[in-house]
Amino acid sequence: MAKVIIFGVQDFASLAHFYLKRDTPHQVVAFSVHQQYMPPTPEFEGLPVVPFEEVEKVYPPSEYEFFAPMSHRRMNRLRAEVYQAIKAKGYRCISYISSKATVWMPEWIGENCFILEDNTIQPFVKIGNNVVLWSGNHLGHHGTIADHVLFTSHVVLSGHCHVGAYTFFGVNATLRDGLTIAEGSLIAMGAVVTKDTEPWGVYKGNPAKKGEVLSYDLDF
Repeated sequence: MAKVIIFGVQDFASLAHFYLKRDTPHQVVAFSVHQQYMPPTPEFEGLPVVPFEEVEKVYPPSEYEFFAPMSHRRMNRLRAEVYQAIKAKGYRCISYISSKATVWMPEWIGENCFILEDNTIQPFVKIGNNVVLWSGNHLGHHGTIADHVLFTSHVVLSGHCHVGAYTFFGVNATLRDGLTIAEGSLIAMGAVVTKDTEPWGVYKGNPAKKGEVLSYDLDF
């Protein structure tokens, strides 16, 4: 059992607290945000909120662990920055894998991952650090997911696909087998991807086509 600090005071943090409390042996002891985002009353979900700049003074890394299941803002780059700042302070990050997910090889999943109910992760799938899988996705066998990726819900990733860092998948996206999804790809809701993608491309439609705007430039 770990004593855990959750980063954030919004919906993702509230959900993380819910899942950790009900589906793990971990004990959530506090929340943390950057000083400029501290709430007027330093409390959230009945627990203290501590400025991130000072968190190690109150909760030292030798005794506490972190969890930062944040959203996809700036194509997951904001979550990546927070994760890296937590690691720089010397903390270990836990992962949450729902007991209601089907996961054949959990030892191949990195840290600070948030994997919700009804995901199916087939054998030989490798998942990096700081990855969010919302509810109900299918990750096909022998695939690889790099760091800082987010799947929304009901995405079908067929077997032997490689997904690059900072990629975002919209609801009901479908990807054929054997694809390379380049770093920073934004796969839109309902897109059907049949070919490899290009870095920071935005792909929409069936079959999916690349738009003119780069995902890197979106405050998404």
